Amino acid sequence: MSMYKVLGLMSGTSLDGLDMAYCHIWEEDGHWYFSIKQTKDVSYSDEMREYLKNAIYLSDMDHAQLHKNYGIWLGEQSKLFIDELAEEIDFIASHGHTSHHRPEEGITFQLGDGQLLANTSGKQVVCDFRTKDVSLKGQGAPLVPIGDRLLFHEFDFCLNLGGISNISFEKNGERIAYDIGMANMPLNYITHKMGLPYDENGNLARSGKLDHGLLQKLNRLEYYRLPYPKSTGYEWFTEKVIPLIDASASTNIDLLHTLTHHNCEQIAFSAHKYSSKPQNKLLATGGGALNHFFMDILQEKLGPDIEVVIPTKTLIAYKEALVFALMGVLRLEGKTNVLKSVTGATSDSCSGEVFFPQGD
Repeated sequence: MSMYKVLGLMSGTSLDGLDMAYCHIWEEDGHWYFSIKQTKDVSYSDEMREYLKNAIYLSDMDHAQLHKNYGIWLGEQSKLFIDELAEEIDFIASHGHTSHHRPEEGITFQLGDGQLLANTSGKQVVCDFRTKDVSLKGQGAPLVPIGDRLLFHEFDFCLNLGGISNISFEKNGERIAYDIGMANMPLNYITHKMGLPYDENGNLARSGKLDHGLLQKLNRLEYYRLPYPKSTGYEWFTEKVIPLIDASASTNIDLLHTLTHHNCEQIAFSAHKYSSKPQNKLLATGGGALNHFFMDILQEKLGPDIEVVIPTKTLIAYKEALVFALMGVLRLEGKTNVLKSVTGATSDSCSGEVFFPQGD
């Protein structure tokens, strides 16, 4: 049995900051196991958040510079965390930060130069887990379902609520997964207008009223009718969703209430569509699982036949960083870490680029 000591890095579309999880990962008797030993969250400065948020609009030269600068910053943050751990790690597995994701055009890009991350941290790095799948005509997303299958197989559904919502489950011996739609992205868009980083526990949303007209318009969005495999991102949100939010005459609090109901309706629709047992368990992770109002409405929409299971705060917040650590392990072992049944690619793949530290 080989024990891997891995630092997993994750930055999601919600732009909360960098999630860092120091994990032990091992395989025993054909099953994979993990232990999250220590975690750290590094909030983005206002300047960094704006750079990342608007990266899609940068010129090629400025985008390339941000890619380098962010890679160095990731390396600096990793080195600080590793020094705090006072433990040797085997390597860093980095998701990076997605600046462009248009798989239908064969385009996806994760900021965070892997070579500069390796040079700055002094550690081997595995990163860029999406590009190969897109080159194989896949969506390049979602990637977390390989972790759902290998680490959380006791749950019927695994739901992640970051900036967007995605779900994964087994169907006829294959792992199926796709981006349902939104989770925190529209909620953060509204709270930032209010000068707040987020709606703590969904308390503001809970006090709001439903905008039935907006709810209908949101539920009619074409993306929800597309078959899987499918994935979405910030481009879709800015093009299709923000205009509907901005055109509404509702108060910000009513918008939070309505968007939460909308998100939960779409999640419940997906889960019920693929529920194959009388009783099911759904594992909810990601920042949205810490939103009490979101979880209450989700359980209400799911009904008694699908139980929402909310794990420890550590797993809620760092599951994605954990899974990218696992993906790094699988990459170094030459094993499949991206599933064609999830992404729609022509084949499964062992994805990720490997970088070793180089001196000046």
